[in-house]
Amino acid sequence: MNDTNVAIIGAGPHGLAAAARLRAAGVECRVIGDPMSFWRTMPVGMLLRSNWTATSIAEYDGPLSLISYKNRTGRPVALPLPLDEFLRYGEWVQAQVAPEVDRRRVDAVTGSPDGFRLRMEDGEELRARRVVVAAGIANFVHLPDVARALPSELVTHTSEHRDLSVFGGRRVLVVGLGQSALESAALLHEAGAEVEVVGRRDGITWLHGGKYHRKLGRLVPLFYAPTDVGPLGLSRLVGAPTLFRQLPRTVQDPLAHRSIRPAGAAWLKPRLAEVPVTTGRSVTAVSAKGQGVDVQLSDGSHRYVDHVIFGTGYKVDVNRYPFLGPDLLKRLEVVKGYPLLAGGMESSVPGLHFLGAPAAWSFGPTMRFVAGGWYGGERLTRALARRGQSADARSAAGSSATR
Repeated sequence: MNDTNVAIIGAGPHGLAAAARLRAAGVECRVIGDPMSFWRTMPVGMLLRSNWTATSIAEYDGPLSLISYKNRTGRPVALPLPLDEFLRYGEWVQAQVAPEVDRRRVDAVTGSPDGFRLRMEDGEELRARRVVVAAGIANFVHLPDVARALPSELVTHTSEHRDLSVFGGRRVLVVGLGQSALESAALLHEAGAEVEVVGRRDGITWLHGGKYHRKLGRLVPLFYAPTDVGPLGLSRLVGAPTLFRQLPRTVQDPLAHRSIRPAGAAWLKPRLAEVPVTTGRSVTAVSAKGQGVDVQLSDGSHRYVDHVIFGTGYKVDVNRYPFLGPDLLKRLEVVKGYPLLAGGMESSVPGLHFLGAPAAWSFGPTMRFVAGGWYGGERLTRALARRGQSADARSAAGSSATR
């Protein structure tokens, strides 16, 4: 059986950020997972809507930042950043912070007297003192109840499509008014599909596209955090998770909602100019009809299409991580699917830590984004390095006493 001090499950931006911080502090860790795997399932042609700093993994102004990647590789990096370039950047970071990444799948994590046992897909077991779950949101796909009875040939979620060009010449209804739904609609239209977008909100919320950044000039850092989460006046607060978590929940919730409400990047507007968008209506029923789908809306109208794609996001529920054993889940204190986390991103199960979207209930909306890895990795490392030093000091004291 192999041993490790810290096992990090997940080799995406949050797992890599944790590895970078831990190893810089001299904390031994093992990264387990297929690097950037979730991002590699996203649609061909997708663009990231975040700015320069917020697109950076592990840090925004150091040797692992996006600007360092651009300068050191000579790649023609520009915003909005294409998905394929972000994948290259992620692999570049991984090669530096976790070159020996274990690409096997973790099938089960259970508690043990000395920490945790991890059973790998090939049956091998790994023993770890601590486990850091940075497994992303792939397990949290949210599909409305009205759509779950139909097969994937008729109804899917935006996360299920890598190549949207297969819908060329077909009628597709996209449900949702967030970035994922709107960009999928644009890609479908550009691939020759007949597309309509439907959403329950009264209209599309468009991001300002850097308008205020241009107006503020050198004053931008006073009003906007480099995490790029939250609007003018809230960005600095949301970008400070330690401060955010001190606020009453009655304040946290509306601030979080305001910061992550469904919205589209400004550069999508011209790409959707010829796509019909129906707002203020929700989907009330979906049924198979002939070779297609009959969709009923809340105003009583119907749409008959070949396929429906729901851009309805993700709903965090750590019980849906298939590798977490029943013994751990029973001991895990959870609120609305989110684990309650203390300092060091540690859950109610000692030694079990969570990074990324599952940390959003405890540390705010920034944790849902790539930039949240900066804070999560730093807090995790600070806690573990401090505890490691304390353990070393106790061990040294014990050795002296026996001399």
